[in-house]
Amino acid sequence: MKKNHIYKGDCVKVLSSKIMDDSIDMIYADPPYNLSGKSLSLKGNKTGGDFNKINEDWDVFTYDEYLKFSEDWLCLAFEKLKKGGSLYISCTFHNIGEVIYLAKKKGLQLRNIITWYKTNAMPNITKRTFTHSSEYVLWFTKGKKWKFNYDEVKKINPHRTKEGNFKQMRDFLDFIEIPVVQGTERLRKNKSNVALHPTQKPEKLIALLLTASSDKGDIILDPFFGTGTTGVVAKKMGRNYIGIENNDDYLKAAKNRISKVK
Repeated sequence: MKKNHIYKGDCVKVLSSKIMDDSIDMIYADPPYNLSGKSLSLKGNKTGGDFNKINEDWDVFTYDEYLKFSEDWLCLAFEKLKKGGSLYISCTFHNIGEVIYLAKKKGLQLRNIITWYKTNAMPNITKRTFTHSSEYVLWFTKGKKWKFNYDEVKKINPHRTKEGNFKQMRDFLDFIEIPVVQGTERLRKNKSNVALHPTQKPEKLIALLLTASSDKGDIILDPFFGTGTTGVVAKKMGRNYIGIENNDDYLKAAKNRISKVK
C-alpha cells in the first residue's frame, strides 16, 4: 500500500487489492449521485460561469446497480478503516437515504449530518421545484472511540462571542455556508469556461473535515479522488493521502494540482 499516491482504476477493485484492512485513519468519499442521463445547462451564470448539470457516464446506473455499487464500496471502506476511524460521505437528497441505510447495515455509526448551504447555487431554472441549494456530508465512525478535535474545529467557526472568544459550534457546524467552487480554484476544460469536474468540492469544506477527524501524519483515503482536492488539502495540512481515480483527465489534473503544493 502506497502513501501519497493515486491508484488508477475502479475503486472497488483497488480497495480490494491495494488497500490494507484496518489501515486508514479517515475516509472522505464523494461518490456518484446517479443523477446523469438528462442534460441541463445555464449559459452565462454570473456566480460560477456556465453551468452544466452532471451528465457523465460514470454517474449513470439503474437503481439496483446503484444499490449494489454503493454497498460494495461501503463494505470495503468499513474494512479498510481503523477502529475509531471516520468516514465522511458527500451526498444530496437523491441518494442520502440509500447511503445511510447501507452504511448502518454494515455497522457504521452515524454521528452527524452536516448541511452545506451553497451560497451561489444554480438558480431554479425549471420552476417546477424548490431551489436545490444544499448538499450534505454524512459523518460515520467505526466503533466508539472516534477522533474529534473539538478545540481545533472551534477555531474555524467564523463567529465569535461578544468578548471575541471562540464560540460553541452550534451556529456553524450543522449549517455551513460555502460557495460552489469558482474563480481560480475551479478547474476548467482546456482554458474554457466549462468545469473540468461537475462536482469539484471546495478546499475549505475538506479542510474542515480533516481538522475535525484527523491529525498530522494520518492517512486519508479518497476512493473517488476526482481532481484531487482531498490530496491537495491533506498535503497542505501535513496528512498522508491515498487516492483512487479511474478517469485519465481527472487523474492528470489531480497530479498537477498536488505537485504545486509545497
